[in-house]
Amino acid sequence: MKLTVVGGGSTYTPELIDGFARLRDTLPMEELVLMDPATDRLELIGALARRIFARQGHTGTITTTTDLDTAVDGADAVLLQLRVGGQAAREQDETWPLDCGCVGQETTGAGGLAKALRTVPVVLDIADRVRRTNPTAWIIDFTNPVGIVTRALLKEGHKAVGLCNVAIGFQRKFAALLGVTPADVHLDHVGLNHLTWETGVRLGGPEGENVLPKLLTDHGDTIAADLHLPRTLLDRLAVVPSYYLRYYYAHDEVVRELRTKPSRAAEVAAMERQLLELYADPALDEKPELLSKRGGAYYSEAAVDLAAALLSGAGSPHQVVNTYNNGTLPFLPDDAVIEVQAAIGPTGPAPLSVPALDPLYAGLMANVTAYEDLALDAALRGGRDRVFRALLAHPLVGQYAYADTLTDQLIAHNQEHLAWA
Repeated sequence: MKLTVVGGGSTYTPELIDGFARLRDTLPMEELVLMDPATDRLELIGALARRIFARQGHTGTITTTTDLDTAVDGADAVLLQLRVGGQAAREQDETWPLDCGCVGQETTGAGGLAKALRTVPVVLDIADRVRRTNPTAWIIDFTNPVGIVTRALLKEGHKAVGLCNVAIGFQRKFAALLGVTPADVHLDHVGLNHLTWETGVRLGGPEGENVLPKLLTDHGDTIAADLHLPRTLLDRLAVVPSYYLRYYYAHDEVVRELRTKPSRAAEVAAMERQLLELYADPALDEKPELLSKRGGAYYSEAAVDLAAALLSGAGSPHQVVNTYNNGTLPFLPDDAVIEVQAAIGPTGPAPLSVPALDPLYAGLMANVTAYEDLALDAALRGGRDRVFRALLAHPLVGQYAYADTLTDQLIAHNQEHLAWA
C-alpha cells in the first residue's frame, strides 16, 4: 500500500506520522510519500518521520519529493493538507474582517471565504493531476474550509471524502468523562463542516443508549468551559455545539476578544518556528508535546481509520466524514456537503439516517449551505460581484455595506492568489 501526503512539509505532519506508526496494523503500508514545494521544511520533516517510524518499528519506507506527479503515481490514497499563502495569509484572514466588526477567522465568515478562494483552484488542479496519473486513488481532504473544498472535489467527479477532527475530539473527551473507551462512544453528529452539533451520545453504537442528558447533567460545566459558552445555553439547547458555533452564538463577544489579543495565526507562526527547531534535532524520534497545542488533535487517528476503511474495509464501520447529502437531510440539496456519521467502505461513505432536526439548527445549516454554494461559485468563476453575493449571504456578515467593504478588502489582500483579480 502506498499513501501520499500533499503538504507533507506541514508542521502537522509528525502527528500524522505518529498515527501511521502506532496504527500500522490497521493501515499497513509499504510506502509513504511526503510531497511539498518547500524543500527545506520537507527534508527536515522527512528525516524526523523516518526516525519516528524507526523508533516504533515500522518497516515502511518514507520518501520526499517536490514533484506532484511522482508523488501520486501508484498511490492508493492521497491526503491533502494545504495552506495556500501560509500563515501570512491566515494572519490577514483573521484581522481585516475585524475592521467591520465581523469575526476574523480562517474557516468561516469573510476570512473563511478568502481561504476558499485561494484554495479551491489549487486543490482542483492537484486532484486533476491525481486523476490523470492514478484515477483509482482516493482523495482525503483535510484542507480547510473542508466543506467547500470537498464539495468542489465531488462536483468535479473526484473520489473524495472530507475529514475534520472535531468529531473525534468530542468522542475522546466524552469517553474520558464517561469512563469508557472511545470505541464505546458513538456520536449523533450532524451539520456542516465547522457548523455541527452533537444531538446524542450513544454507548455501543448507533442504536445504543443515549447518555447525552446525563453527560450534560454531570459534566455540563466542564463541557461549557471547553466551548467558552455558558452552561445555561447548553442546558437550554440540550445538545453540544461545536466550538465553532461560538462565532455565531457569541459573535460580538468574540469580536471584542479578537480585537484585544494577538491573532491565532501569530500564535501558530511562533509555535511553528519552535517546532521546526525541535524537528531539526537529530535525536528527536517522536512527536514533541508542543505539537499538541498546534491544533489538529487526533487527526492522525481519524485519517488512519478513514483510509483503512476506504482501502480495505478495515477500521471503524461508522465514521464522521464530509460527503454529499443525497437526501440525508431533506431540507438541503442533494449536492450539499454535510458532516455526519456514515458507513465507510471501499465504495465510499454512505450517510446514516438522521432524525428530523430542530429548525434552530436546520435553519442555520440551510443559510450556511446557501453561502457555501455562492462561495464555491466565486472560487470557480471569480468576479467581485460573486464575492459580494457570498459575503452578503453569510450570516456572520449579512449587511450590504459590510459585504461591500469586505469584498474590497478580500480582493486587495489576496490579489496574488486570485487569477481573475
